[in-house]
Amino acid sequence: MADEHSSSQQPQGKDTLIPDVKHVIAISSGKGGVGKSTVAANLACALALSGAKVGLMDADLYGPNIPMMMGSTAGPEQRDGKIIPVDNYGVKLISMAFLVPEEAPLVWRGPMVHQYLQAFFRDVLWGQLDYLLIDLPPGTGDVQLSLSQMVPMAGAVTVTTPQEVALYDVRKGMAMFQKVNVPLLGIIENMSSFVCSHCGERTDIFSHGGGERAASKLGVPFLGSIPIDPAIREGGDSGHPIVVANPASPQAAAFRDIAKKIIERFGGTAGGGASIESLLKKIKQPFTNQ
Repeated sequence: MADEHSSSQQPQGKDTLIPDVKHVIAISSGKGGVGKSTVAANLACALALSGAKVGLMDADLYGPNIPMMMGSTAGPEQRDGKIIPVDNYGVKLISMAFLVPEEAPLVWRGPMVHQYLQAFFRDVLWGQLDYLLIDLPPGTGDVQLSLSQMVPMAGAVTVTTPQEVALYDVRKGMAMFQKVNVPLLGIIENMSSFVCSHCGERTDIFSHGGGERAASKLGVPFLGSIPIDPAIREGGDSGHPIVVANPASPQAAAFRDIAKKIIERFGGTAGGGASIESLLKKIKQPFTNQ
């Protein structure tokens, strides 16, 4: 399989599809239900708050929900046959959810997956971006393989929950990225623990520390833990990611810390010493508490 994705193909894809994007990062998971899209949305916002130019591609063609999580109800506009991505919270967005009826089932064969992914690169005016995050469907399939053929990937981040059954699928997913020569940027442990807001007692609902142990075993960085918290879920349901809805919260701080590690991985600096309040003012459509 690795022979089909030669290095000679990748620079050509970069030049013809997204020449002004510096780093393409896949946000993946070995299985569904681990909060991958929630992590992708908040991580994109955290990177934008650092001052970076950020895009977020919803490549989960089977269940696209990034627009809902990012509070983007209006679809993209077109200009000269090209698509202008939606801009929300300082993040440029594209998703199949913008292009099909909300209740329409999406059934894709391999060639169709490749075609629509290519259109998301070729026909969308991404402009200059420091980071383009790609929210992948769970598992290993046509989307992951097509993506590795089209553009040079800066790396893949894998999201998991702490329990062993999820970690088993993480190992398979990361092995797939290794086969197609995509660097492994690290593991994020989501839904790590729950702290009661009344008594302060911590409960490890899905166990704890499994992501860190898996990272150590696989020899990849452990990027951090995200607590399980109703505020994070509510932010996704309402379209106000916790990173911008409540930037002073510990949950938002956890996402910003992971964003900082990713920025440092590519030789950048996060935030430039600016306060969260001043950075929020720079966002085109900031969240404001009602």
